[in-house]
Amino acid sequence: MTRIILTAGTTDTALVDGISAAGAAPELMAHTPSADVEILEFGAPARSPVTPVSPSGCPTPAAVTRAVREVVGFDVTVVDAGLAKPTSSPTVDLGVQPGTDIREPAAVPGAAAIFDRAYGYGASLPAGESELVIGETIPGGTTTALGVLTALGEPTSVSSSLPENPVERKRRVVSEGLAASDLEPGDCAADPFAAIRSVGDPVQPTVAGVAAGALESGADVTLAGGTQMVAVAAVLRHAGVDAALEIATTSFVAAEQGQPLREACGELDCELTVTDPGFDRHGNEHVAMDRYRAGEAKEGVAMGGALSLVPDGEMATVRERFELVCSRLGIDADGEGVGDPSQMETGDEDGS
Repeated sequence: MTRIILTAGTTDTALVDGISAAGAAPELMAHTPSADVEILEFGAPARSPVTPVSPSGCPTPAAVTRAVREVVGFDVTVVDAGLAKPTSSPTVDLGVQPGTDIREPAAVPGAAAIFDRAYGYGASLPAGESELVIGETIPGGTTTALGVLTALGEPTSVSSSLPENPVERKRRVVSEGLAASDLEPGDCAADPFAAIRSVGDPVQPTVAGVAAGALESGADVTLAGGTQMVAVAAVLRHAGVDAALEIATTSFVAAEQGQPLREACGELDCELTVTDPGFDRHGNEHVAMDRYRAGEAKEGVAMGGALSLVPDGEMATVRERFELVCSRLGIDADGEGVGDPSQMETGDEDGS
């Protein structure tokens, strides 16, 4: 059976004003990954005090991934990649701390050591784990992805959980982050972990390490996500990992990024799989599906990877189950059940 490994973490970069849709209330944002984990594991938040739903009724991508799990069935392992808040879900603890703002001199001080520990975990997975799908949840993650891609000298197009991508704001933050570390674009081409240390986040070396270890053990690895996983793939290639890689994302990311996404995957020798959940073909109107179609969230919590596992003819069943998951999260089809926005967060395309 396919296993999804979800790496969950936080970075203070998410608190930079206007770069992330991962929460209207900054004090609640750190709970979003913990809540995502619980939704994927249990179907709804348990210990986490927030429900990751935007005021407009767009739920976290964890709701889609959970719906797929209830239809298809797959195993889940959660890796703590720097969670700032506790979760009731069992996690693999690799001793990873939350990331700091990339405008500080060291955003992830122990990036290389995190990779090494994650590599050991990936290499130790049972021999039967031949198909691994690795996803992430971290608010602010597309900004840190932009930082790492820039530091590596790779194409720098990234997506966003917002309908209008604040990419110029992200570029300014990345520029300030590079300056804080005395770096120019491309300076870290020969040292990808220096790129993460300076302008990355703790999820990146965790995903890269687990993937590299699993690949070394002979597993097939799919990186489930959008432009954040392009950054992880770039880290792996710059670290000398040349094994076959697949990136699986959603039609929402592909629609926003277009040809640059395909070109970046081609340059990194990664197969790209794009899956459309068919929200525009669903028989009933539903606010959550409408918000995804409008450009909110797009990806995250292994959504694209999970959707790629859906057998032919079963996507309509996934959409029906997604409605049920939304109902458990308090989201009615017309959006009336969304409730108090001050107690809610939103999911994110790979985090921001």
